[in-house]
Amino acid sequence: MTGIRTIETDADIAEGADWLASQDPALAHAIDLVGPLPLRRRPDGFAAVFNAIIGQQVSTASANAIWARLEAAGLIAPGPVLAAGEVGLRAAGLSRQKIAYALALAEAGIDYEALRRVPDGEVIKMLTAVKGVGVWTAEIYAMFALGRCDVFAPGDLALQEAAKLIYDLPARPREKELRQMSENWSPWRAVAARLFFTYYRVAKGREGII
Repeated sequence: MTGIRTIETDADIAEGADWLASQDPALAHAIDLVGPLPLRRRPDGFAAVFNAIIGQQVSTASANAIWARLEAAGLIAPGPVLAAGEVGLRAAGLSRQKIAYALALAEAGIDYEALRRVPDGEVIKMLTAVKGVGVWTAEIYAMFALGRCDVFAPGDLALQEAAKLIYDLPARPREKELRQMSENWSPWRAVAARLFFTYYRVAKGREGII
């Protein structure tokens, strides 16, 4: 993966956090408040994208409950998902829309190993070509399954709310505005995202979307 920096260890997270703190007093203050940031890596592949789809626009608790049912039923790989079809996926608790997305992902034949070696923008492009995989889902996958260090997900409401709190903004920044703000956190935007998710949890007493 020449030229592609990834987050693999807590030391990588610490390096990114130190850099962010050195660049931005507001982020330095936030890091001091929340302490060491989590690694939050997960295995890549079909299940990780599917899990992100399940997490779209629902609470963490709801997403975890649905995912637990899918795991128990063995429906976290393309073959079983296709074999289960609409009836089996509905029985596991998926909505009509997410059933369509699950089947589209299972049919897509994505080469997940190849995704490890392509640039961030190409990862997003390849994933969002699949029905139901939006930019948010692709960015979450790139950050936490592929460990890309310079990806952010500005469409996430928890990240938007955390930005509002950290920077004492009058209103929550919209996706376009937060994407522009995140350019200041390059090349460690994914560490900034971890900070924002953690800050949101501490400030609100609950998890964000993922």
